[in-house]
Amino acid sequence: MIKYTVDQNNLFVMLFLQMLHKIIKWLLRVFKKILLIVLHKKYCKIYLKSLKMIFFSLMVDESSDVSVNEQMAVVLHFVDSGGNVKERFIGVVHVMETSSLSLKSPIDNLFAHHDLSLMKVRGQGYDGASNMKGEFNGLKTLIMNKNESAYYVHCFAHQLQLTLVVVARKHVDIANFFNMISTLMIVVGASCKRKDMI
Repeated sequence: MIKYTVDQNNLFVMLFLQMLHKIIKWLLRVFKKILLIVLHKKYCKIYLKSLKMIFFSLMVDESSDVSVNEQMAVVLHFVDSGGNVKERFIGVVHVMETSSLSLKSPIDNLFAHHDLSLMKVRGQGYDGASNMKGEFNGLKTLIMNKNESAYYVHCFAHQLQLTLVVVARKHVDIANFFNMISTLMIVVGASCKRKDMI
C-alpha cells in the first residue's frame, strides 16, 4: 500500500511539475509582452515630450504580417534642438483594411494617445500606393485637409528600393550582387561572434 501511494505521488508530482513548467513558460511569454508594452509607453512618453514643442514629419507604411493581418507602422521624423535629424518609432497598429479613412483613424488615435497634434506635422512620407498619395481621397489629402502645411514627399527609401528592383531585373550582375549580399548577411547574422566583428 505504501509503495502504491509513493508511486502515485511520484506520478502526481511529475505531472504537476510538467504542468507547472508549461504555466511558467506561458506566464513568461505574457510577462515579456507586458514588459515590452510598458517599456514602449515609458520610452514614448520621454521622447515625445520634447516633440510637443517642435514640428515633425509623419512616415507611415502598411503591410501584412506573418499572420496575414494588415499592420501599419508609424514613425515621426524631426530635427532636435542640436540640429540632428531623428526618427522615432511610435507604434504598429492593426488595421482592418487599407483604405485611406481606415488608415487615418488609427493615426488620429495614436496622436491623441501621445498628446500630439496634426497641426505640428510639416511633412508626410509614404509609398506610392493610391490609398496613401491619392489626390482626392488619399491619406495625404485627408491630413492636408486638416493641416495645409503637411506637405507630401514620396518616401525616398521606397523609391530607391523600386529603382534597385528594376535595375536588378535588367542586369544579372547586379541581381547576383544583391543575392550575394543577402546570403552574406544571413551567414553573418547567424553568429553572434561574426556580428561583433562588424
